[in-house]
Amino acid sequence: MPSLTGADTAAAIAEPVSVQEAEAFLAEHPEIHFIDLLIADMNGIVRGKRIDRSALLKAYEKGIALPASIFALNIQGTTVEETGLGLEIGDADRVCLPIPGTLCVEPWQKRPTGQLLMTMYELDRKTPFFADPRYVLQRIVKRFSELGLTPVSAFELEFYLIDQENITGRPQPPRSPMSGKRPNSVQVYSMDDLDEYAEFLQDVIEAAHEQDIPADAIVAESAPGQFEVNLHHVDDPVVACDHNVLLKRVIKNVAYDHEMDTTFMAKPYYDQAGNGMHVHISLVDELGVNVFAPNADGTLSDTLRWAIGGLLQTLPEYMAFLCPNVNSYRRFSPSFFVPCAPTWGIDNRTVAVRVPGGDPESMRIEHRLAGADANPYLLMAALLSAIHYGISNKIEPPEMTEGNAYDQHEASLPTNLRDALRALENSAVMKEYIGEEYLDVFVLCKESEQEEFERTISDLEYMWYLHTV
Repeated sequence: MPSLTGADTAAAIAEPVSVQEAEAFLAEHPEIHFIDLLIADMNGIVRGKRIDRSALLKAYEKGIALPASIFALNIQGTTVEETGLGLEIGDADRVCLPIPGTLCVEPWQKRPTGQLLMTMYELDRKTPFFADPRYVLQRIVKRFSELGLTPVSAFELEFYLIDQENITGRPQPPRSPMSGKRPNSVQVYSMDDLDEYAEFLQDVIEAAHEQDIPADAIVAESAPGQFEVNLHHVDDPVVACDHNVLLKRVIKNVAYDHEMDTTFMAKPYYDQAGNGMHVHISLVDELGVNVFAPNADGTLSDTLRWAIGGLLQTLPEYMAFLCPNVNSYRRFSPSFFVPCAPTWGIDNRTVAVRVPGGDPESMRIEHRLAGADANPYLLMAALLSAIHYGISNKIEPPEMTEGNAYDQHEASLPTNLRDALRALENSAVMKEYIGEEYLDVFVLCKESEQEEFERTISDLEYMWYLHTV
């Protein structure tokens, strides 16, 4: 398989940064006091620095320094030293440069503030830093350009509104701004639930649009206080992931303004549906034609079949990117509509890889397994790697599933983080596409979280065993 390395990769990936963008923004927004410089870590958590407006031009011209260890942080924000990105290299800095087109206003701030996405480079300011998840994805997207194909993608993102007051240490739905009551029933697609939180939901959409994030619909989901936001498709998967990261930030901050909180935790309630993140992907050729569109006789195109084949054959191997946390695996239960086996079907929501019905020219893949706690860049990188692998090797999918997949297929995917990490670590396909160097960092970070989790004695253990054995 062709791959990009060294200077060729840097030349292919580096994005030109124009200081005129910053000058125009400052001239248009004289009220802006500060700018938040943002970068998403391995967990998809946004980190960075807040600078004065007077420092923005310098950030464009020279970048800002952040430690390489920002990409070796566990979910608690602690550096995992085993990765070699912390004290072993003196906790050394790299340079972060602006991502063109991402400078905008944060509409929720009481003090006028802007924001700007950054990406990390080596100190030469030309070579992308290998552990930046955004760069991991860019390398995969580059492989599609060599095939004359462009991935078109979009996310559906689920979240819970929760109360800011958390006396018991466990989440609960917030009180309705209209009725003052807490929602306690499951009403999928309920318009009443949308009305109850209408002002919050409208503010989310408006704030997203102010930041050029193409959020185009919100629906009430499968549990009290749960909603789903749909993002419109774009023809750059990296930009689609930028939208995802920034939309999460919008939702969290708008909720704070409404005296509520939010969670994208995969499974915050044991007896309710978890938070998922569905990904829609199609491929267009150099003429803009969707190569997933069916043949003249209505049969699936070879490219679509091979893409599905690659996704399903390697699914256990990239599961850790879809479900990267210990809690992620609590979502998997047939009663909560989370597929537990590598299955596919047409217009079938019980399978892992769904081909939605409708307009043949809009034929696409909907991957339905990831949790909302996944890093979108790594999730997208894994899916595109599997699709590229399937197309390049002409992998045929298993037989299509019709009807309820939960009744027809035994659960066979990894059911815990440890097994998923083992499968990822041993995956020749993911090593080839994602890169062994990055896999080592990811696996080491997540293994450290698993080990700490297992060392922790839970309240349930004390309840069961303290006075009984």
